[in-house]
Amino acid sequence: MKPVWAMAVCALLVGCSASKPDRFHSLLASELAAPAAPAASPVLVDVLPVSVPPLVDQPQWVLRAADDSLQVLEQERWAAPLREELRSALTERLVARWGAVDVHTLPQPATNVWRVRLDVQRFESLASKEARIDGTWSALSPRADVGALVCHSSVREDVAEGGVPALAAAHRRGVARLGDEIGKRLVALQRGDTVTCAD
Repeated sequence: MKPVWAMAVCALLVGCSASKPDRFHSLLASELAAPAAPAASPVLVDVLPVSVPPLVDQPQWVLRAADDSLQVLEQERWAAPLREELRSALTERLVARWGAVDVHTLPQPATNVWRVRLDVQRFESLASKEARIDGTWSALSPRADVGALVCHSSVREDVAEGGVPALAAAHRRGVARLGDEIGKRLVALQRGDTVTCAD
């Protein structure tokens, strides 16, 4: 019986060692964006907690297949909760590209802060096709007489091949585009320009 028991243990160990390790992905850019023309005075920004659909509010990736079925990929995971990944990536883009100042990095509470909220209605990963982000975002002015700008954005980034890493890269590009849509308008609002959701 001893050799049989030993063989069973060896087989179990081999099976465990052969299982795929978890792979983690992030929406944060690997390199910071080149600065655009910032506002004359820095835009103080507070990116509020982001909401995402319950379907994708989990560590594992959810893929939509060609037949519209959904697949949960146990070994493909977000480095942080998706809502936090989105918030961090959006804040990073506003700071790096548009010269915004994240109020959470300041030593003291700030005034004249623009509050940005993003509510994501669709966050989809379509294998070998595209990455989609549909959502409504708002920028609330620190001035009571200005109110808030509320816009809907729909971002699509093509993915030809490359599996989940290519999809992650496409989502990073999508978040960067969304950040640019918001940042461009925040800078204009800070200047006192009349701003609409349309380009």
